Amino acid sequence: MPAKTTTTGPARRYAAALFELAARRHALDQVEGDLGTLSRALTESPDFARMIASPVLSREGQGQAVATLAGRFGLGEIVRNFLGVLAKQRRLAALPAIIVEFQRQLAAHRGEETAEVTSAVALDEPQLAEIRDAVASYAGRPVQLTAAVDAALLGGVVLRIGSRMVDASLKTKLQNLELSMRGLR
Repeated sequence: MPAKTTTTGPARRYAAALFELAARRHALDQVEGDLGTLSRALTESPDFARMIASPVLSREGQGQAVATLAGRFGLGEIVRNFLGVLAKQRRLAALPAIIVEFQRQLAAHRGEETAEVTSAVALDEPQLAEIRDAVASYAGRPVQLTAAVDAALLGGVVLRIGSRMVDASLKTKLQNLELSMRGLR
């Protein structure tokens, strides 16, 4: 998933509808797994990310493409149908934000905190576990952590916990140093 994914009104509404449907069908875990698969696919495949954002492809073309991908990924019926609705309504471009919002709603439902860590390079599982533990200690409850990569950070991390942000990136530190040297700070 791209760094700095923000949710919009439509993304919130679509995520809420998906969450409600999954909850009614007792399929929250299945939908969470399917959305995780889609999130990884968006991160790993620039072609997939471009396809869902393309205004050039017709509704039918996008619908056929996501149906093929859903079959290839082994996605469940709820998410397959949901992707079809998004394609029909020309809302596939909102998929990354919908995934983030669904994860936030699911975490709230489970009594967890959500956090997003963005780093210049991909973090390994022990590093993510250390960040997850630190955020859980700070928040006082379990944490659902998502990771993103943004090479522009140069080093360090940017951590978002709900509406709070901690920017410990090398890029920001260098910008602050530059401002200090210019006497603007």
